[in-house]
Amino acid sequence: MKMKRTRIMAAAVLLAAGALLLEVAHAQQQTRSIDDSHAVIYSQPSTHARTAILSNEILPFRVNVPDDALVDLRKRVLATRWPDKETVGDRSQGVQLAKLQELVRYWGTDYDWRNVEATLNALPQFITTIDGLDIHFIHVRSRHPNALPVIITHGWPGSVMEQLKIIGPLTDPTAHGGSAQDAFDVVIPSMPGYGFSGKPTATGWNPDRIARAWAELMKRLGYTRYVAQGGDWGSPVSSAMARQASTGLLGIHINLPATVPPEVGVVLATGGPAPAGLSEKERAAFDSLDTFYKMRRAYGAMMGTRPQVIGQALTDSPAGLAAFMYDYNDGEPERLLTKDEFLDNVTLYWLTNTATSSARLYWETGGQSILLSAAQKTSEISLPVAITVFPDDVYRAPETWARRAYRNLTYFREVDKGGHFAAWEQPEVLAAELRAAFRSLRSAN
Repeated sequence: MKMKRTRIMAAAVLLAAGALLLEVAHAQQQTRSIDDSHAVIYSQPSTHARTAILSNEILPFRVNVPDDALVDLRKRVLATRWPDKETVGDRSQGVQLAKLQELVRYWGTDYDWRNVEATLNALPQFITTIDGLDIHFIHVRSRHPNALPVIITHGWPGSVMEQLKIIGPLTDPTAHGGSAQDAFDVVIPSMPGYGFSGKPTATGWNPDRIARAWAELMKRLGYTRYVAQGGDWGSPVSSAMARQASTGLLGIHINLPATVPPEVGVVLATGGPAPAGLSEKERAAFDSLDTFYKMRRAYGAMMGTRPQVIGQALTDSPAGLAAFMYDYNDGEPERLLTKDEFLDNVTLYWLTNTATSSARLYWETGGQSILLSAAQKTSEISLPVAITVFPDDVYRAPETWARRAYRNLTYFREVDKGGHFAAWEQPEVLAAELRAAFRSLRSAN
């Protein structure tokens, strides 16, 4: 495990060394700090940098968590007060006690956050202010000429940690089975209220507003032609960019698309039987969604209606935060990610104190499902849309539903491995999908 993480860190160092960091010159080597109750501390910006914060300037960014924050986390983890054991022999009541205890004990004894810091700080990270909010992002330029810029958006319970392993395959395709003509410049922002980005202090930061912020970010980086990709919340954000026809956006690629037709959505909401006339693949999709809505969507209901309440619990208990995130998609972190990968993400949420601010995104959407085509207004998207379906995701979107939802669906493929966190779990597969999906757009106007 340690050798694998060391290799990832080494690869990140090489990527950072080769990146063309034009933004650094504008910021005069200053860094930015975040003021928070669990602050991740950086060197304080100069007067020039503080002035830049109020303008369109882009500042370099480094992570340096103080030792006392890590000591406090470990103490809390080791002092966890545990509930009674579940009364069933399976995980139908949620994460099983023994499995969670094993994970949390590892977190409090052997886990090392400093490996994550080294990985992040080996990459070009920046912060800029858009629409009054600090936006943190990773920006890696390819060494290959004419690389296609792509902005990639994470979801919940994710972060920029999801996409770290996809940076190499996208920016350096010749080292990962692709050709130089398939290269991408990669921009990976932290969503508002997540990770190192600022926390909204007023309402209104929904996917539409985030989409406008991302368009401004790409403009600020000097990109006049680019594409967008996202899964989970990244899907409605990328779709909103396409619906808004953001200047310079050529097309989008999404996993976990909003393909559920209105008549199916109504039945799912009421808990009724499957509509008549569904094909075999459509019926399989319905059954997966029916199970998800009835048994696995409690997290979304809580955050969508009472983010402040559930946020209080998650903010005070690191073990509670880990359990809440661990149970996502029937325990997908347990099934498809390593302990360290999962804990990297949970620790980021804890140290940045973003359990509540990230949860509010669900409240901002008014309970509208990101899976429903009508709720996501997919019929209003005219730009090219590409979709890849991963078998272990929340549901396998049928191509019939996808073509009905997206009138300009230019690419659709079902792959044979991977789940909800596609970039995290199968970075090489997702990178190959993006190369194929966007190849025809590289010569577009």
